[in-house]
Amino acid sequence: MSVFSRVHMPPLEGATGWLNSEPLAPEDLRGHVVLVNFWTLTCINWLRQEPYVRAWSQAYRDNGLVVVGVHTPEFSFEHDRDLVRQATEVRGIDYPIALDNGYEVWTAFDNNYWPALYFVAREGIIRDEHFGEGRYEKSERVLQELLGVQRDLVSVRGLGVEADADWDHLRTGETYLGTARGERRTEGPPERLHLNQWTLLGTWTIEREKVALDEAGGSISFRYHARDVHLVLSSGTEEPIPFQVLVDGEPPGAAHGVDVGEDGNGLLREGRLYQLVREPGQVRERTLEITFLEHGAEAYSFTFG
Repeated sequence: MSVFSRVHMPPLEGATGWLNSEPLAPEDLRGHVVLVNFWTLTCINWLRQEPYVRAWSQAYRDNGLVVVGVHTPEFSFEHDRDLVRQATEVRGIDYPIALDNGYEVWTAFDNNYWPALYFVAREGIIRDEHFGEGRYEKSERVLQELLGVQRDLVSVRGLGVEADADWDHLRTGETYLGTARGERRTEGPPERLHLNQWTLLGTWTIEREKVALDEAGGSISFRYHARDVHLVLSSGTEEPIPFQVLVDGEPPGAAHGVDVGEDGNGLLREGRLYQLVREPGQVRERTLEITFLEHGAEAYSFTFG
């Protein structure tokens, strides 16, 4: 474990609310080893990391570990407290969550990433940090050293959307759809897409952080090379929006994601990340098309695994 600084952990007083706990003041954490985890509910990297953080919280809390999640929203709809609460319930998260809608905790830590881990010793000094997925064995060893314990590492196997990415066959990266960070969008029919290009069909409004469907029947097509395809979606209507997914022009069958049936049908209800495809066989270059049968769908970014 490397001591990278002598910086004390900033207080969490900038949080706009809390889940699973009353507000935690510095005196509440004094004498504990603290693991601070910055996340946002639509982040696929956090979703794949979370089984490990959850397991550490459960395995070491009796040794003095306190895990504090800090939810700092990336997209505007992620400010919704109920959506964050739902995400914690679905993931089985029982440790304290600070809601950081104003980015004050994020700024106090001078953080720039989702997910981010900060390892805080009992005297309140940040001893280590890690950004993004991976480095799980080393991170747990850091916790053990700070706690003064030594034992076998926890066994973790992510399921569904929490499963590790198939890094060996991943050729397509995260792609934002709004004007602020959008890239690789092209015009024309899906069959003319090159690898990592995407296109819109139908009547869409392209906004800063999203594309919003104005009329039923609009679609998004993406040419990709990955085992998994995810899409961050929210809805501009109160009613659920049915959608259909095709892969190379056919229903996905056994390649359907957790949010899609074998026939390709799915339902957009609340704002979150939706898994559209999980390829069970050989990973190869394919074209996904998602069509929304009602207006009001809002799409933010594609991620892959």
